[in-house]
Amino acid sequence: MKKRIWIALLAVVIILSASAFFGYRRWNVRNGSSREEAFALMPSDATAVLFVDFSELRQAPFIAQLYAWAPKPQADADYAQFLKETGFDYERDLNRMAVAVLRRGQDSALFVILDGKFDRQKISAYALKDGSSARVGGHETFSVPLSGAAEKISFAFLTNDRIAVTNDSDLTVLLGAKSRPGDVSEWRVRFERLAGSPVFAVFRQDAAVGTALAAQAPGGLRSPQLSTLLDQLQWITLAGKPESNLLRVVAEGECTAEATARQLVDVVNGVVILAEGGLNDPKVRQQLDPAMRDAYLALLKSADVSKIDRGETKSVRLVFEITPGFLEAAGKAPSVIPDSTRNKRLPEKVTRPRKGHT
Repeated sequence: MKKRIWIALLAVVIILSASAFFGYRRWNVRNGSSREEAFALMPSDATAVLFVDFSELRQAPFIAQLYAWAPKPQADADYAQFLKETGFDYERDLNRMAVAVLRRGQDSALFVILDGKFDRQKISAYALKDGSSARVGGHETFSVPLSGAAEKISFAFLTNDRIAVTNDSDLTVLLGAKSRPGDVSEWRVRFERLAGSPVFAVFRQDAAVGTALAAQAPGGLRSPQLSTLLDQLQWITLAGKPESNLLRVVAEGECTAEATARQLVDVVNGVVILAEGGLNDPKVRQQLDPAMRDAYLALLKSADVSKIDRGETKSVRLVFEITPGFLEAAGKAPSVIPDSTRNKRLPEKVTRPRKGHT
């Protein structure tokens, strides 16, 4: 069996990023510099960028509860061997991760910047067992085949505590690409807005993100009208920040049309109200455990929808809170919330009480 460096590096992207999406302090000068340097390396033609500050998340009480709640991945023999030979444990040694998703025709590629405690000599030696290396563009680039496939991944140490990884065809092109100033500015302004969040994702709309996100909603929260409006957004951001024993999640969509933003506010408020009504339906009361129903209701009641005018763009912001009680209930929940809102129309206009904003 081949021992591959990608198991440790790419597994970080796949496993930890999935967990980190659930998790959402201003950073000090040193962390801020590292963070900004990682953002500067993100390709401007990316369709999405995900960032996770694991060093900050590890200090949050809520994340400890989230980790205890989340399903544990099965132990992998290859990763265990990698850990033994390199000493790198992503749960302990990975500090930050920035991931860019790149469109490659019908496929996608990942470009990842990993910051952490790495033993450069041991990791390089491990990669050369099954892979190769070449010095191109001032970096020693390692190429490692994936087991059972023709595909390879490439990685290079940018510094002793930073690694760049990709499954794209040429890592050196990504590292040396000159981005267009306009594109860089568009990404940077959104990164700056999310500066206080240790985990976030930024999507540049391609007429598919909205539909995909809406499709993940539980049955009682789905709305074709909502999907259509989401597909009219130019940018979508998701961010989370642990606060004491809860997680504050902020989702924001940007568009250029005032009418679209106003309609989206009404639709999102309408979906929340219908979902609350559905959970109060007698049939749903019988189907759901009381503690589970209360947890869903608490999540919906914490939801706050608002519109933000930024001049050329209009944003719709949804804020809600995930509590330990919700996590506990979600662990016992069915795959979907029972849908008692079927065939019910969304209100033409909805006004919900506004909560305070920070």
